[in-house]
Amino acid sequence: MLKHVVCFKLKEGENPLEAKKVLSSMQGNVPMLKGIEVGVDELHSHRSFDVMLTVLVDDFNALNEYQQDEYHVNVVKKYMHSVIEKSVAMDYTL
Repeated sequence: MLKHVVCFKLKEGENPLEAKKVLSSMQGNVPMLKGIEVGVDELHSHRSFDVMLTVLVDDFNALNEYQQDEYHVNVVKKYMHSVIEKSVAMDYTL
């Protein structure tokens, strides 16, 4: 299994709960996902990112398919790119 983790810093005024809703909508719409978790920051420190996405896929081939999935690209990425200031990602094998 491979875990893909992304933390998003939203632009000023953007709603983290809306971002969570859009990210969570991948459940059932992106077939190669074996698991998904979306969290919204509660600490709100100067170091905090606003929203975190974690997805599980079988392997790097599945991660590549995920990155090119139509729903992920045309709905989720399109929205997230319009509301984020920056993001960081990490991928690792479990």
